[in-house]
Amino acid sequence: MFSLERKQRVLEYLNQHQRATVKELSQLFNVTEATLRSDLTALEKEGHIKRIHGGAVLADNVSSEYSFLVREKKNRQEKIAIGKTAADMVETGQCILLDGSTTCLEMARSLRKRKIRLTVITNGLMAAMELRENPEITVIVTGGILRIGSISLEGTLSRHIFNEINVDTAFLSARGFTFEDGLTDFNMYEVELKKLMVDSSPHVVALLDHSKMEKSSIASFAKTEQVTTLITDRKTPESVIRKFRDKGINVIVPSE
Repeated sequence: MFSLERKQRVLEYLNQHQRATVKELSQLFNVTEATLRSDLTALEKEGHIKRIHGGAVLADNVSSEYSFLVREKKNRQEKIAIGKTAADMVETGQCILLDGSTTCLEMARSLRKRKIRLTVITNGLMAAMELRENPEITVIVTGGILRIGSISLEGTLSRHIFNEINVDTAFLSARGFTFEDGLTDFNMYEVELKKLMVDSSPHVVALLDHSKMEKSSIASFAKTEQVTTLITDRKTPESVIRKFRDKGINVIVPSE
């Protein structure tokens, strides 16, 4: 098992058990305690866990972010503004991708109110339920594994969908976005699905509130140069916005 996958498994284990010892984790993943300590040190530096005597616990912000309902309330007004701006970009007749994030859920809520004919492919069950209320919108839900706490499907079982349908734009959120690492997330299964979404679309729109900017997580699913447009909020520093604009990314900051 590679270090990247092992660290993801450590996070999932901590989410289920709240805490774990180094000995417990080293036996679980069949690696030395020294190797496991190295993984925990890296995860702590990335802000995912807190080291305790003899083991580790999830960092408070990571523990809460496993719950979709908790994440939905975080920076809600910023997400609503970002989602509405993204929805206004969509034109009738298009086929778009939405991920299962809370920001894309706000986009779906705005799309539901529009008189627009389009096709939406999503792994987000909440977004799909919102969009079904609009009879002009055809909703395609990707296959996959239902992840506890996210209300979304993950994995690459839906690969054939992306091979057969021509997509206009992918609207995606992320755990973090940096100039060096691009769009990143901490769930490897979700990362693989988002890679498919990025590779299937000629245009990638990142929907990220200020708390995601200049943050990096375990794995990248899109390079910075693959991002066409970034929609963020006014709390994102101007210096950060300027850096991405200089890279050729169209950065949009909603006025509301």
